[in-house]
Amino acid sequence: MLLLTVRQAAAKLGVGYSTLKQWIYRGRVRTRLTSGGHHRIPDAEVDRLLAPAQPAARTHTPAHDRTGAIVSISGRNQLHGYVDEVRTEGLLAQVRLRIGDQTLTAVITRDAVEELKLRRGDDALAIVKATEVMIARQADAPPRRRRRRRKN
Repeated sequence: MLLLTVRQAAAKLGVGYSTLKQWIYRGRVRTRLTSGGHHRIPDAEVDRLLAPAQPAARTHTPAHDRTGAIVSISGRNQLHGYVDEVRTEGLLAQVRLRIGDQTLTAVITRDAVEELKLRRGDDALAIVKATEVMIARQADAPPRRRRRRRKN
């Protein structure tokens, strides 16, 4: 049996390291602990997580009740994280996603939140589509010069 580090398993699963650690802490992923206390994930467990869920008997469901998995998407700007907060008011909802040590906030429709069944702690994927991206950097502060007092 091949045991993978958390980083190796996260790369194989296509999720972030911190996301996989959260899954481990919540008991969603079975691991083995090394004598040093590090988590190792059996390759069979990774295969289990990658396997699609077995569909139940085929029945016709209304469009608003259908759920599905994203099989593939052309966008490269995909950020894996977990839902930190969901606030809904009226027709809109604010979803705060934790991605590593960063936070991304999105405003989407209330219907979208309900359809996705987003709840705090859920794993989620932010897909960013932008026609313009700006990069900024803080300027270094100029060195302070001390004034010398004149001796009289």
